[in-house]
Amino acid sequence: MHSLRHSAGAAVGHGRAGRWAYAGRPGLTLLEFIIALSVALVLAGLSLAAMDEVRVHAMSAQSATNLRALVGADLLYAADHHGQYCPAQDPANLMRWHGGRPSIGAPFDPTKGYLSPYLGDGGWARICPVFLTWPQSTATFEKGSGGYGYNAAYIGGTPESPFVPEFESRVQDPARTIMFTDTAFARADGIQEYPYCEPFFAVNANGSLSGGLAPSVHFRHNGLAHVAWCDGAVTAEPPSQLGGANIYGGDSAQYLLGWVGPSQNNGWWNARRTTGP
Repeated sequence: MHSLRHSAGAAVGHGRAGRWAYAGRPGLTLLEFIIALSVALVLAGLSLAAMDEVRVHAMSAQSATNLRALVGADLLYAADHHGQYCPAQDPANLMRWHGGRPSIGAPFDPTKGYLSPYLGDGGWARICPVFLTWPQSTATFEKGSGGYGYNAAYIGGTPESPFVPEFESRVQDPARTIMFTDTAFARADGIQEYPYCEPFFAVNANGSLSGGLAPSVHFRHNGLAHVAWCDGAVTAEPPSQLGGANIYGGDSAQYLLGWVGPSQNNGWWNARRTTGP
């Protein structure tokens, strides 16, 4: 009768030198087992880190796609309105590019904005998945913009009137004029959605500049912010300056909120600039 004791692979207990052995197979010392386990854990950690990097990259790519959709919607709006961009807001404070509401104080309905008919997905601005990974404030306003902000000072509005948008034909350098960016606003307990990408300075009706503004461009993609330009391109830009404390108790620098490009004459925000970077 064939003996189980001599079958290939049958356990025979401890081998010499303290090895765990199987008949016909070499054994492992406890040290070798620990080393092998350590290597396996390191490889598993590297794999998880690589997967996390891929996930973050995919979320960032989705955010850029969302911004392209906003630019495309605004260009379609302009095509339907004699070359004039979508308004950032209305004088009654009931409409925004991203939503509308029946009365002051009511939440904005993201399907009722100026751009809603051009966005698809029920008219919603798609929310940035990276925005959602940041601490969210419990006190908020202006929900529905998806974590993106419009250049209300020079595109969705003009120095002459914040309620009258600019014409495409008056944008001197579309490839270096901001239309939308990643945005957020700092609160004491986190960030909130904010529908405008604020320039460095407030703009007077005659085009002159006055006091500084609280920043809203959000550098949430590994220290970069996505910027959607008036020519339709989307790029990732580093901050030229971060902000400080704001009137809501938020620390802009803590949440990587600031500005891109040069500050002179409001730089890349200013659609009519004819000189400068």
